[in-house]
Amino acid sequence: MITTEIKTKIVGELQQRRSLFDGSDMKFAISIGINNAQYSRVKNGEMEKVLSDANWISLARRLGVALSDMPEWKTAKTPVFEFITAQLEKCQKESISSLLCDLSDIGKTYTAVYYAKTHRNVVYVDCSQVKSKQRLIRYVAKEFGVGCTGRYADVYEDLSYYLKTLPTPMIILDEAGDLDYAAFLEIKALWNATEMCCGFYMMGADGLKEKIRHC
Repeated sequence: MITTEIKTKIVGELQQRRSLFDGSDMKFAISIGINNAQYSRVKNGEMEKVLSDANWISLARRLGVALSDMPEWKTAKTPVFEFITAQLEKCQKESISSLLCDLSDIGKTYTAVYYAKTHRNVVYVDCSQVKSKQRLIRYVAKEFGVGCTGRYADVYEDLSYYLKTLPTPMIILDEAGDLDYAAFLEIKALWNATEMCCGFYMMGADGLKEKIRHC
């Protein structure tokens, strides 16, 4: 059973994420996987008999809220953290793209996740979990609050259109070496469709290096 204390932590993180989300409450609800009526009730302080435990667990996972008493991670601003953060800031501010291919386990993922959690209109994607073009684009659409369950062509068009209406959105593509070739082509198409309106930052290690070599 999810305790009231944990629900309060989840709601606090929801409020923080909502402050960085420029879309409507309905789009925000879509992005976190609940309906607008449920989000409205939670936003207004209702926590009992609004969401199932499964919903609360899903929200905790999406928002990075621990369900145990484990201490929170403290961010150390290492040279890697500072370097990647500066690149992300430039890509987002100027709506340009960049690629980082470096060693594993140096803090790339932590930095990217932290940046997405603390900056407006940024979506972080773990590409190892969405390898095909359909799963990738539908995931990005959902994270931005765009409908993601209809005809694929409509999802893609709605996403590319919506990105052009947001102030400096950015998509961070981590573990990009795991993507199918068709997904790479779709990223290229989305970049072309949103050129100078959306920043893209692609990251990876050996898998991305091999993918680039064989493209």
